[in-house]
Amino acid sequence: MSVDLHTREIKSLRNTFTHTAKYVGNDKPASRYQEATLGTQPSANFHYRPTWDPEHEVFDASRSAVKLADWNLLRDPRQYYYATWTMARARQQDALEANYEFVEARGLVAKMPAAVRAKACEVLMPLRHVAWGGNMNNSSIGAYGYGTPFTAPAMFHAMDHLGAAQFITRLGLALDEPGVLEVGKNAWLNDANWQPLRRYVEDTLVLQDPFELFVAQNLALDGQLYPLIYGSFVDDQIVLQGGTAVAMLTAFMPEWHDESARWIDAVVKIAAAESDANRQLISGWVKTWADRAQEALAPVAELALGAPGRQALQAARAGLDQRCKKAGLAA
Repeated sequence: MSVDLHTREIKSLRNTFTHTAKYVGNDKPASRYQEATLGTQPSANFHYRPTWDPEHEVFDASRSAVKLADWNLLRDPRQYYYATWTMARARQQDALEANYEFVEARGLVAKMPAAVRAKACEVLMPLRHVAWGGNMNNSSIGAYGYGTPFTAPAMFHAMDHLGAAQFITRLGLALDEPGVLEVGKNAWLNDANWQPLRRYVEDTLVLQDPFELFVAQNLALDGQLYPLIYGSFVDDQIVLQGGTAVAMLTAFMPEWHDESARWIDAVVKIAAAESDANRQLISGWVKTWADRAQEALAPVAELALGAPGRQALQAARAGLDQRCKKAGLAA
């Protein structure tokens, strides 16, 4: 008895889903990001309008004054969907855990000057509440924005802000007793240096336009806050005064900011390029909110850096302005 084995090639009838093929073509295999993102926004067959917002559908592009012919154009250059985002953050979590082990094994916190440790807690602990505001705002963008390529990364960004808040909390516990968290909360609620920033955060919490909120939170505020605090304050001051441990235990924040800036800049660039009306609208939002953020951060900059804080904040604003210029926004 003999058995003949034959190899046959079975060709697939199509390379991807129909809704994805609309954007990548029928003959080209789509990436996992493309299949998970493009054309997945619900756009029809809604049962009824929300009773709490009868002027809009459940998913409604008209919630924003920004107009796009196709919201699928707002793609993430990082190509994050849930799996790739979680894997990237898991690697960063592992790196931070290694930093904690290094710091604890060598007693670097105990070797820090007490004044440096106190200054780090004074400046960084209230930022837990700023990060919580970022979590809430990006959750709102995810809920009320339109187009999966826009809203899905916003939800990832929301959880990243929550992670940043947790990392600051853990830093506070590593540097001092748990009471330092309560001190930071009281400063956020009562210290005059933090009230302009607190007002900024609270004002953004009630913004109705999801794209304006995207600009106010992710571009105008974070675009100045992160270079100021984790660049000028932590890297350029705390580290030089013996606080290397602080930089190691907050390493996620500047790395995450630089990475997420690619997505933020891509979104505003594509939206602004759609039409002159979009460009003028977004440019106006950037000017308004960036000016407000700079004003709100001024007392924080002085608290953190003293007299050089003004110059450091101006440098952060200059960096933000350069990003906006590259994105095609009007000065």
